[in-house]
Order: sequence, then structure tokens, then C-alpha cells
Amino acid sequence: MNYVDIYKTLRDSGIILEIVTALIAVVFYQKYKTTRLKYILFLLLYIAINEVIGSYIREKITNYNALLYNIYNVIYFIYLFLLYRKYVIKLKYKKYISIFIICYLISFVFNGFRENYFIEFQSFPYILASSFIILSIIFYFIEILNSERVLNIKKNLLFWISVGLLLYHVGIIPFRIVRNYYSSATELSILFMINVILTILMNICFIIGFIWSDKKQPY
Repeated sequence: MNYVDIYKTLRDSGIILEIVTALIAVVFYQKYKTTRLKYILFLLLYIAINEVIGSYIREKITNYNALLYNIYNVIYFIYLFLLYRKYVIKLKYKKYISIFIICYLISFVFNGFRENYFIEFQSFPYILASSFIILSIIFYFIEILNSERVLNIKKNLLFWISVGLLLYHVGIIPFRIVRNYYSSATELSILFMINVILTILMNICFIIGFIWSDKKQPY
């Protein structure tokens, strides 16, 4: 089995795991349905459906499925920014995250003049948004560590979601930066395997959170 075959196997496993994560989120919806996290169920279902459709388009119709993921990225990042802006308490953190949203949207609009939304993945806006998500998670962790909530942090769903997101985005930024410098199938397959592995790790963290978190999330 060559690198390309290994990558395809990992990629399919990653998609399956995203579907499983969404289903587990449905099963444990009672835990968080009254909290600000309730809409993450719809995001995870959307992610799973988007990956299935994107994979089908790539395999059966055309390699140009960038528009699907460019739209997805806007929805994904805006949701996460709004989520952390709701959860952080300090006003300055909320203001920073609001600025992050504005900067990301501006970069997305203007980057469209450089990269075609229909056939090219928007690289710079993605890297910028990932960096902002990391900072937003750090704001959340700082507040958690300086409050009584740290005593029950392992049973907190958002903590596990944040760990998964942090691992993914810290790893994905270098991937996004260097991916355009590789041209051969083998090099790309090795590089994209890192992306898939990060996706798998993130979803494992999500699943741990849904299963291990308290039966009733306090906020």
C-alpha cells in the first residue's frame, strides 16, 4: 500500500469518525441542550454532511469542490467566534473576539480578488481565522484557570471541545502554509495525512467530552 492509498484510507476513516461524532452529539444532546453549546450539534451534523458531499463531488464529479468548503469555513469560524465570545466573561476578551470576526470577514472578502472562491481554497483567511480561534481558546482557558470552574474542568464539555480545537488549529496552520509548495502526489498525500490525523484527534476529544462530561452541563 502506497502513501496515496494510506491517505485515502485515513481520509475515509476521518469522515466516518466525523459522522460518529455527530451521532454521539445527538445521543448526549440532553446534557447540553439548555446551554450555549446547544447549537454545536447542528454544526457537527453540518460538518459530517459537508464532508460526505465534498468527498462525493471530489471522487465522482470534479476536483473543484472549493466553494463548498469556503462557505463551510465561514459558517464554522463565525460560529466558534460567537461561541467563545459568549463564554468569556471579561469585556476586553469579548471586544477582541469581535475584532477577530470583523478582520476575518474583511480578509475573506478581499482575498476573493486574489483566489477564486469557486476553484481555490481561501488560504490566508483560513490561517488568520485559525490563529484567532487559538487566541479565543486561550482567553477561555485563562478565565477557567482563574475561577472555581477549574475544579470540575475534566467534566466540562466545552473544555474537551476546546482541547480538540486547539490541537487541530495549532497543527493545521503550518499545514495550510506549506501545502502549496508541494506538487507530487506522494508529497501531498503525506502532507494531507497530517491534516486527517489532526481531524481524528480533534473528534476523539469531542467524543470524550460528550461521553465523559457531567450529565447536566451547568452553563
